[in-house]
Amino acid sequence: MRVFLLVAAACGLAAAGPAMARTAPQTAVPAQVQRLMACRAVADPQERLACFDRESGTLDQAVASRDIVLIDREQATAARRSLFGFSIPSFGGLLGSGSAEDEIREIESTIASFSRNVEGGWTVRLADGSTWTQSDDSPVALAPRNGQKATVRRRALGSFMMSINGQPGVKVRRIA
Repeated sequence: MRVFLLVAAACGLAAAGPAMARTAPQTAVPAQVQRLMACRAVADPQERLACFDRESGTLDQAVASRDIVLIDREQATAARRSLFGFSIPSFGGLLGSGSAEDEIREIESTIASFSRNVEGGWTVRLADGSTWTQSDDSPVALAPRNGQKATVRRRALGSFMMSINGQPGVKVRRIA
C-alpha cells in the first residue's frame, strides 16, 4: 500500500491565508526519511544495520511527536471525498498528487434532509454529511425527498451542479 508523508508544519498552510495557498506545494521528502533511505547505500552490513536502527528510531520519534504524519492512499481519498466542494490548499501532496487520477469529479449520495434557502432555492444535506445550497434560480421540477439519489458534479471554473433523482442539474455551492 502506498504511503504519503507530510511534515506537520505543512498543515499550517490552511491557516496561513490565501497568499500561501497559491504557492507551489512542498512535496520534498522529509529529512528523516531521506536519511533512512540513504542507509541502503552503506556498503558494510554492520554499519548499514546500525544506520537503519539509528534512522528508523529517529523516524519513529518524528511520527510519535507528529512532526511527520503518515496516511495511506485510502485515507487520502476519503479525506478528498469529505472535502469535495470546498476550496482547500494541497497540503504538500498529503491528499494526493494533484493528478487527474487523484481528482474527485463527482460524489453520489442520498438526501438526508432539505429545506428552502433565503433565495427560494433548495438547501440539501446529504447522507455523507455535506450540505449544499442552490446558487442559481433554475427550477427543480420535482421537489427533493429524503432518500432520493443526489449527484454533485464538478463543473468549469470551480462551480458544482447537483442533480436530484436524475433531474436536470442546478448550480450549487457547498456550505457545510
